[in-house]
Amino acid sequence: MNVRAKKHLGQHFLEDEFIAEKIANTLTEKGYKNVLEIGPGMGVLTKYLLKKKFTTSVVEIDRESIAYLKVHYLNLSNRIIEADFLKMDIQEIFKGEQFAIIGNFPYNISTQIVFKAIENRNFVTELCGMFQKEVAQRIAEKPGSKTYGITSVLTQAFYDVEYLFTVPPSVFNPPPKVESGVIRLIRKEDYSLPVDVAFFFKVVKTAFNQRRKTLRNSLKSFQLSDKLREDVIFALRPEQLSVDQFITLTQSLVKDGNRNQ
Repeated sequence: MNVRAKKHLGQHFLEDEFIAEKIANTLTEKGYKNVLEIGPGMGVLTKYLLKKKFTTSVVEIDRESIAYLKVHYLNLSNRIIEADFLKMDIQEIFKGEQFAIIGNFPYNISTQIVFKAIENRNFVTELCGMFQKEVAQRIAEKPGSKTYGITSVLTQAFYDVEYLFTVPPSVFNPPPKVESGVIRLIRKEDYSLPVDVAFFFKVVKTAFNQRRKTLRNSLKSFQLSDKLREDVIFALRPEQLSVDQFITLTQSLVKDGNRNQ
């Protein structure tokens, strides 16, 4: 009994046991007792997670995969959640306890998974997963690169991100057309921001919406005062700013009379 890969769910089943175990071992196991795996499929990663000391639960939307897991992983059966991860209240799964997220994420929702983790950062201490390589690199990228953007800044504002290793298409069934990359996000010890988070997000997104322009031009919608426009930071393009500089920029905009509206 094997599960048929479904294109509309972005399923590419990992078949390499060595890589599956390597991904399971990316978890630090520090600061949490529970792990949530997203999209376990036929459980190639799950089997290695179940060997760990933490408690593993899985969330899966594919009924065929769920049926497979219930037959082959009897000790997991009461921790299989049939749901759409993006639509569920993940805080309720572990009753407000800290937890980590892991998975060979479907490419079509991988960025949304990261943003949901960010939204639930008070509970998600760590995230380890496989993404399309380009997406993984973008999340982990540092300032000054053309791939550094909204996802980079918003993720790195709360998490330390590390690109771990690259995975070739040949180890999947069916093989994707691109390479994959595994990254690890570890929540910062102090992950609070000294600015309104919603307004910070707005500033970052507005700046990168016209990334080729300097901030003086891309942030025109904030009605900058002449004095603020003279600040040297406004001569820079958004990809040149670190997370800390974006925080400083947001603080400057608030002092200049802008608010999170």
